Amino acid sequence: MMKKSACQIKYRSIKNVGTLLWKKLIRILLVVCPECTARAKKKILIKYEEEVEEENRDRQDLYKLYDEVEIPMEMDKNTKNFICKKCGLYASREQISDIRYKLNQKERTRDDKSDDYLEWWNKSKKDKNLDN
Repeated sequence: MMKKSACQIKYRSIKNVGTLLWKKLIRILLVVCPECTARAKKKILIKYEEEVEEENRDRQDLYKLYDEVEIPMEMDKNTKNFICKKCGLYASREQISDIRYKLNQKERTRDDKSDDYLEWWNKSKKDKNLDN
């Protein structure tokens, strides 16, 4: 039996891969379009909020739905840039990581601010009750 290198394996479909280790390896090697992924995640979030009642919502279920989103980009061998067939994004690996960082930063900052405010609000209520 011949062993396959990582380069040969990265083009396999993730659904056909059996072990979790191979899935992680393939996700590292594949470049995913950050803009299309962000749009798809927003659609999933809206649909999830409409379908699931607020009491039954769980972040883990939402993250499982997010993991299913994969929009791979193809590499232009001459320029070493990546092309998204869906939205037409043409960028280098560094530009893609910058775009991904900016998209994730906006979402995290919003959540962090609301979480910090909620912690502050709850903490101040506790302090008020202890004083009385």
